[in-house]
Amino acid sequence: MANTNLGAAKAARNDEFYTQYHDIEREVNAYLEYNPDVFRGKTILLPCDDPEWSNFTKYFAQNFDRFGLKRLISTSYAPESKKYQFGYEPTLFETLDPRYDEDKTKTNGKIFILDKDRTGDGKIDVNDLEWEYLEGDGDFRSEEVKRLRDEADFIITNPPFSLFREFLAWMVGAGKSFLVISNMNAITYKEVFPLIMSNRMWLGYGFNAGNAYFGIAKECVRDFAGGVYDESTGLVKFRNCCWFSNIEHGRRHQPLPLMTMADNVKFSRHKEIQGHDYLRYDNYDAIEVPFTDAIPSDFEGVMGVPISFLDKYCPEQFEILGMCENMDLYGLKTKVYTSDQCRKAYFDKFGKKGTYDLNASGVIVQDNRYEKVYQRILIRKK
Repeated sequence: MANTNLGAAKAARNDEFYTQYHDIEREVNAYLEYNPDVFRGKTILLPCDDPEWSNFTKYFAQNFDRFGLKRLISTSYAPESKKYQFGYEPTLFETLDPRYDEDKTKTNGKIFILDKDRTGDGKIDVNDLEWEYLEGDGDFRSEEVKRLRDEADFIITNPPFSLFREFLAWMVGAGKSFLVISNMNAITYKEVFPLIMSNRMWLGYGFNAGNAYFGIAKECVRDFAGGVYDESTGLVKFRNCCWFSNIEHGRRHQPLPLMTMADNVKFSRHKEIQGHDYLRYDNYDAIEVPFTDAIPSDFEGVMGVPISFLDKYCPEQFEILGMCENMDLYGLKTKVYTSDQCRKAYFDKFGKKGTYDLNASGVIVQDNRYEKVYQRILIRKK
């Protein structure tokens, strides 16, 4: 259901997901544990934000002194520019300020800046934030926000899922350090996977038990049927969200504890593995490993593993060779299926004709039947 709801949100361009404070704190702590001075003397930009509501702004503002930040910049997107719109009411924080403009509050983004003690209480925190309207609507692609990007050392936010490809290119092209949230399926995007494969981006520390809870506007609840939305908390739960980053953290350098192939076959907790030989793909010279904890420690060849493997990936332990996909971008395919074979496989599995893309993932042949598996990343032990 989580995948369905994320898809619905993307189709509706409903990207109003508010990240929980404790999730931000949990994630950022992983980078501070690895390097306590990671943010010291640096400028952080929080784009695609809503500073008056955002927990990103609150968290970094409250920890400004502790992190030793140089400057914190947070920007918002104008309500009338959003593709998913509902009734907008400015906050008292804005309407009681002499700078309040009834027209600009709808058509212009806002910028919040924190860089000094403005209240004179001897510390820099959320009470010292200064704000004004942006010249434009706050779109991250605008020249105005690009200038802020170029000034920043770190970009940290929960960007619109529907624009993740473009937003990632916007950060990477500028050579910035970043920490952002997106759908785990983004791993399979052709704009994303090469960055992971070349060790220029990796998964972050992760949400607690893999559960990501976001606050959403009450008017958007209709998009989240099926028990995912909790009326009592106002939160919606996703199982396939993750943090993407190029900031070092210790977890990604911890090798996976693994059993040998023989021990997996004998003791694995997975019925697909215990008592069975590891199956081989028909169109890749590799074995199918459907669970990360079932990767055999003593296998020297290529293995196809789920994309969730990246949550445990240690670059010192494994090499990423490519991905099972249509176009054979990584030159690893050993067989390409004909249209007739694809149609036959679809009919065999589902009892109806249609296009069944056997090349999108590794394919196993059992009892003269083609079986397509979920998306796989191809790895090899170092």
